[in-house]
Amino acid sequence: MVDIQTIKDSKPYKIVKTVLDFLIKQWFFVVLGCLIAIAHSYPNFARQGGLIRAEYSIGYGAVAVIFLISGLSMSTKDLMKNTANWRAHFTVLSLSFLITSSIIYGLATAIRVSHDKNINEWLLVGLIVTHACPTTVSSNVVMTKQAHGNDILTLCEVFIGNIIGAFVTPALLQLYMTGGWDFGNPSHQASGDTTITDLYKATMKQLGLSCFVPLFVGQVVQNVFPKQTKWTISTFKLAKVGSFMLILIMFQSFSTAFYQHAFTKVSHASIIFLVFFNIGIYLFFTCITFCYARPVFIKRIFNEEPTEKSSRFYTITYKIFRPFYYSRKDTVAIMLCGPAKTAALGVSLVSSQYGSNNPNLGIILVPLVLYQSEQVISAQVLVNFMRRWIHAKDPKPDIENQVEPLQDESGKLPVDEDDADTSSTENVLRQETSISNDSRDHKPKDIAVVGA
Repeated sequence: MVDIQTIKDSKPYKIVKTVLDFLIKQWFFVVLGCLIAIAHSYPNFARQGGLIRAEYSIGYGAVAVIFLISGLSMSTKDLMKNTANWRAHFTVLSLSFLITSSIIYGLATAIRVSHDKNINEWLLVGLIVTHACPTTVSSNVVMTKQAHGNDILTLCEVFIGNIIGAFVTPALLQLYMTGGWDFGNPSHQASGDTTITDLYKATMKQLGLSCFVPLFVGQVVQNVFPKQTKWTISTFKLAKVGSFMLILIMFQSFSTAFYQHAFTKVSHASIIFLVFFNIGIYLFFTCITFCYARPVFIKRIFNEEPTEKSSRFYTITYKIFRPFYYSRKDTVAIMLCGPAKTAALGVSLVSSQYGSNNPNLGIILVPLVLYQSEQVISAQVLVNFMRRWIHAKDPKPDIENQVEPLQDESGKLPVDEDDADTSSTENVLRQETSISNDSRDHKPKDIAVVGA
């Protein structure tokens, strides 16, 4: 008779179990790799206009599921509060449309003047077009939630960025595609087939049906059935469902690119260049975003809260500029929004501007499709570090000694300036302690911590 314990103790069993455990933990990358292989072999299945009409089943359906889950899990009050956070909107929009696109324009121009024959000029046009696009629609929300960042703020940035992106992206292309780049100007393409009005209508239709409506439904359900909603989210692991929907969106993008033979129209050297360039530029933009969201000079200049003795000028400038030094949760949200670029709406923007029958359309889309997949993979790795950074200053209870944390006279715990969100009191860590009324036992009761 076979001894099961002997099998479990055997070296082959342990090796197989270790490998399987690793693959299960890395299921996101495993499933993504399998679907990219399917997209390569059967591109007509999930392409836009293909067998399953992915522009609707995935472009609308998968995105709608992500925003429905977000609507079910977020507070309506917090949603309204983050919608009014104009400073964060300014930071993300300036990063997404101006800073990143101008840097890429300079780099693309430098590469072009080097006259490298291995790098197609239309590929560089696609690089500029990619970074003129708004922030991505779905991956930001999923990644910010995984990193324990302010996913509600991310949701607001997605809406605002993509709504104005229908106007800003075409304007940026007209600005950049002049002089030596005149050949890539959308207005000079004979196959351009969509006006700005039509483009805006299409953008609003997609955002409305796949984002606004599911979010609204989720909010209604959450407020009407709060207990049932919490049970559903925890029982059915809806966070994992959101990640899988994100993989389907990438599956659609790769299927469309493979069907249009986008990767075969450029040299292997160009593809290799793009792969490493995208990873490097994403990490570079992430670092820039971090410095932009937490400027050291603001913290040094406004290192103390204004008091009655402070000058009026200091008080006013403190209230205006100090909130630009964001809390850790807000910073993570901004870091995931700033460098990211949408492929869900980006493909529509590019196709409408350059024409769906443009012979160079496939080449232009290569940087966008590759950047989308690489930004998701890179962010999937970074969220682990972001999550640790967010919780680095969390109080750690001493189980052995049960030492009560040091309090000030008001009974509140001291708050680290780095974690304090000066624009909203909900992000300040508060802790209240209650002392037993029993005179014979002066041990402190459990400590209730309410955080942002």
